[in-house]
Amino acid sequence: MKLPLYQVDAFTAIPFKGNPAAVCFLQEPMPDAWMAAVAGEMNLSETAFLLPENDGYRLRWFTPAVEVGLCGHATLASAHTLWDSGRLSAQAEACFYTRAGRLTARKDGAWIEMNFPSRPVEPASAPEGLLEALGVTAKRIAQGGNTYIIELTSEAEVRAAAPDFSALARLPLRSVGVTSRAAMPGYDIVSRYFAPQVGVNEDPVTGSLHCRLAPYWSAILGKNELSAYQASARGGELRLRLEDDRVRLGGQAVTVLEGSLQC
Repeated sequence: MKLPLYQVDAFTAIPFKGNPAAVCFLQEPMPDAWMAAVAGEMNLSETAFLLPENDGYRLRWFTPAVEVGLCGHATLASAHTLWDSGRLSAQAEACFYTRAGRLTARKDGAWIEMNFPSRPVEPASAPEGLLEALGVTAKRIAQGGNTYIIELTSEAEVRAAAPDFSALARLPLRSVGVTSRAAMPGYDIVSRYFAPQVGVNEDPVTGSLHCRLAPYWSAILGKNELSAYQASARGGELRLRLEDDRVRLGGQAVTVLEGSLQC
């Protein structure tokens, strides 16, 4: 059996920028261990698996190490692939059934807008060793679930952060984002995201992080629409719009590889 397989760079319109994700279309349910093995073989921060269900697709996301409950860039890559491959008309909404509930996406010109849950954070103290592992001094600290948000004083500090990933992986947390107001013209905020506990030392561009950054920065900046840049080595940009308990995540995507998976 051959299964269609794509590699898409998400949150960018430029090949080899943004965050790469594999997108695999299934014909029938496959064992979890098989999907985990495929994700390990792809060795990207996420591999998405889509199986037709009702008016859309069952969507699951795997890193090379674990299955995750919410992923923005692989959802963006999946929606892009549905339209780009002709599986869905440009006017149709993409619908996904996931562990995070029903998610949708629609085309908006050259951009794709996804409807995701907002994930508010609360002021917190850093776990012992976190700031040392990141090598930063915090301006403010917030926590949502087992993810920490560390606000730094400047974009330069965000870009200069050089975490000790071995030390970070030993801490009792899932992931951490560092963020600040943007110095670059045209952007409100910048960030980086580290998650060695789930097999991704630094994620190039992270939609799920921005489900937390949107309410965090909206409260500080007093605005519900934000332009964000994730300042990883690959880099990527997002448009954020906070609407009650939802975040509209906007991004672009480009297909860089199309083939089939032998199974």
